[in-house]
Amino acid sequence: MSERHSPSKSKSVLPAIDLISVAQGLVVAESLSFRRAAMVLGTQQSTICRRVRALEDKLGVSLFDRNPAGARPTTAGARFFEQARVVLQQLDDAVHSAGAAGRGVIGELSIGLLSSMSAGFLREVIRTYRAHHVDVEMHVLEGASRDQIALVRENRLDVAFVLGIPSSPDCDVAQLWSEQVYVALPQRHMLCDCNEIRCESLRNEKVILCQSELGGAIHDRLITRLAEFGYSPLVERLDVGREALMHLVALGLGVSFTSEATVATQFPEVTFRPIAGDAARIPFSAVRLPNNDNPALRRFWSLARDMAKRWEKQPRDAAVPLPAKPKRRKSISDSHPSHVVSANARSRDVKRQRLSGDRSRASTRASGAADRGTRRSNRG
Repeated sequence: MSERHSPSKSKSVLPAIDLISVAQGLVVAESLSFRRAAMVLGTQQSTICRRVRALEDKLGVSLFDRNPAGARPTTAGARFFEQARVVLQQLDDAVHSAGAAGRGVIGELSIGLLSSMSAGFLREVIRTYRAHHVDVEMHVLEGASRDQIALVRENRLDVAFVLGIPSSPDCDVAQLWSEQVYVALPQRHMLCDCNEIRCESLRNEKVILCQSELGGAIHDRLITRLAEFGYSPLVERLDVGREALMHLVALGLGVSFTSEATVATQFPEVTFRPIAGDAARIPFSAVRLPNNDNPALRRFWSLARDMAKRWEKQPRDAAVPLPAKPKRRKSISDSHPSHVVSANARSRDVKRQRLSGDRSRASTRASGAADRGTRRSNRG
């Protein structure tokens, strides 16, 4: 009957090795001297000798040939320290990598979003975070708010930026920023001359919107607002994307609405103007799981919260060109300061006085010469 060996007995048991002893032995092998190694490490030579001797006992081999001139690695010692050097370097890299990951300096971050990143708060948050965390790999997924929140709950997204302020009891929800609603007008529309447009000014306009979450939110806000004034505008929801919708506006098929972050993208023959009033602002929120321990997410979330506090307070220009005003032709007094004008006037007066004096002196000299000529002729 064959003898059976348990798996645990068939495997060789590795000796418990002190990494400090390996590191100190490596310094001895590089400096070829226990005394010089002690000077490099700033410790007692006897301490290093005891540690290396204990390491040799653990390994069961002699690592150094010792002599009065120093210490030279044996053949076994040279092979051991060659591989130990690689292992120690890998261990050092692993320690630094773990620390960087724990601080959120490296790692991965998955973000879900709905709004366009042509401009606005979300673009600035991602740009700022990216500038300080270049080694964090970012994954961005675009989709509807409901789908994004579901992915956050499944831990497939770290954070989702969604429309409105959703009610999600099992998630952390932070309302971070809001965006102004703009009306998209075809060029040469009479409302293009306005700096901003009131809702009631659109009561007779045909409104075309996308079949999207943002289009639905704008519809609910502005059309409800118009209903408060007793108006029921003609609204058509089209199954097209935002780009196609803007081209339909340019063709004069109706006016449309879009958010502040999207107006940075200009479309031919389309003019954007902001809607007046508080009802023309749409809130956006960030959603995450409270038990998500991703360090990169913690840093990103903190940055977004800090930037949101300043973002709503600062004035923003959505880069929408306003109607040009006729320029008044500048007069001399407009183009030069008053002291320059008066100085120029005084200079001209001085020149006129000098010219008048020169002419007077010349006339006097001519008159004197004529008198002298008359006296000579009389004497003759």
